Parts: sequence; C-alpha cells; structure tokens
Amino acid sequence: MQDIISPEIHAYTQRILSDYDANRPIDKLDVFNQPDTKVIHELIEELVRIAYPGFSKDENYRIYDIRNNLSLVVEDIAFRLNKQIAIALRYGQRPDDETLVATRGEAQKITLAFLDRIPEIRAYLATDVEAVFDGDPAAESADEIIFAYPGLYATTVYRFAHVLYELKVPVIPRIMTELAHSKTGIDISPGAKIGRYFMIDHGTGIVIGETTTIGEHVKVYQGVTLGALSTSGGRKLFNQKRHPTIEDYVTIYSGASILGGDTVIGQGAVIGGNVFLTKSIAPGTKVSVKNQELRYDKGKRQVQEVEEDVDSAWFYVI
Repeated sequence: MQDIISPEIHAYTQRILSDYDANRPIDKLDVFNQPDTKVIHELIEELVRIAYPGFSKDENYRIYDIRNNLSLVVEDIAFRLNKQIAIALRYGQRPDDETLVATRGEAQKITLAFLDRIPEIRAYLATDVEAVFDGDPAAESADEIIFAYPGLYATTVYRFAHVLYELKVPVIPRIMTELAHSKTGIDISPGAKIGRYFMIDHGTGIVIGETTTIGEHVKVYQGVTLGALSTSGGRKLFNQKRHPTIEDYVTIYSGASILGGDTVIGQGAVIGGNVFLTKSIAPGTKVSVKNQELRYDKGKRQVQEVEEDVDSAWFYVI
C-alpha cells in the first residue's frame, strides 16, 4: 500500500502551526503562564482533606501523629497555591520584572489571607453536614455524608473557591468549582453567596449562578436552577445582579427554576417541583404546579385521571 501521509505531513504540520499566529484567545502558546488544572485538582483534594482530616489516608507517608502530617499538607497547599495565584494574577499579560515581583508579593499575601480563613470555612462546613444529616432520613451518620454525598463535596469545594473569589483571585475559583461540577453534576458559581446550614439533596443538575444570594437553612433538591432571567445583554450584565435571592429556611424541590436578579424568595417559602418563577414570593408562601392530568391509552378505551387536592403531591421527594 502506498504511503501518502509521509510526503505531506510536513506541509500539513506547518499549516496548523501557522494557524496559531492569528492572535485569537485560543492561540496562546505560553503554557507556563497559565494555571495548571492538574495542580488545582490536587489542591482541591488536599483542601478537602484539611476540611475533614479523619476521612482520608495519606498514601505518601507513614503516620504516627496525624497533626504532624496535616502540617505538611498545609505547607504544601501554601507552596503550590501561592505559585498558582501568582500565575493567575498576571494571566493574559506579558509581565516585566517589576510586574513579576509585584504579583509574587501579592500572591503571598492572598495565600496567607486564604489560610487564615480556613477555620471559618470549616465552621460553615460543620453546619452543612449538620443540615444534611437533619434533613435526609436516608443518612445513617455524618460520616456517611462526608464520605459519600456529592452535594457536600460540591459545597465543600465551593466554600474554598468562594473565599479565593472574595480575595479577587482570577480564574482559579472557577476552575475549582468546574472540577467539582464535572465530578458531581452540581454547578455552583464561586461568586454565589451561600449561608450556613446549606443542604443539597441528590444534587445532579443543580445550577447556582454567580450573583445568587442564599440565606441560612436552605434546602435544594436535584435539577434546580437559580439562574439569570436573560443573558441577551452579554457583557453589559457583567457585575450586575442577575440571579435570585433566596432567604432563610426556604426549600426548593426538584426541577424548579427561579430566575432573575430582582426575584426574592421570602423566608420560609416552599417551592414545589418543576415550578418556573420569575417574580418574588412572599415569606411563608407555598408555590406548586397544578396537578397534571394523567392519560392512559388502553386499546380503544381512553381513561383520564385527574388527581385533586392531594396535599404536597408536587414535592417529588426521592
């Protein structure tokens, strides 16, 4: 068989390489000035270990005193996170020597500020574990939740990413939450503000947008979207309140969509499954979709069944 690739491969290679000269966002070639997703993923796993120290083993060291081992983990987080933050601070730039010194100094300050807030993050996470245990009758123990619940994992990564977001670190917080998204199917923007005692049950398909504000003791079930009413304005909507506000003690059941920056769900409200909301709801209100009409086809005979006055049938809790 005649080889037709070898005589042509050089020409095709040069054509592809020349395509990188178009100076588009996709044409960056400086891989050493980009955040390293592999390192960030490893940092996430270390941060989760710091959050729940008794729930993972260190395969690299023989341990007599877990506290001594955790001190090594903290130092490794500080060392690698500092480097990644310095890269992120000059992301998209071609820094001179003076800029490099400035970003390195700023990265160190941010790293220390982040480490200082880890006890605060863990305090929030303790309430999240408690909320899930209290709210899920299937949970046998807090240990089971920490080991196995994807909702808590996504919330944990979000809590760390949100602090970096508040510290004005570019790119890295989004990489962190998207890595958690790919693992759990739960998409929480690092910019969202979420209070204590936050419970995610099942979780798959949940979307929580950047400017969402969530109070305390809020429960959210699978398939819920807390989104923007419209993104047709594009970049004009940057830094504007686009996503809803959920006040304390609200429960949002599966498949519900709540949209818009002016939409406020009042304290203690209950939002039923598959509800679509674009306006505010008063405190204590229960919102449900009218029971659907079920139709069964049995040969030539058609039977219609309408369920009426079935209390809480729309919750769809699994």
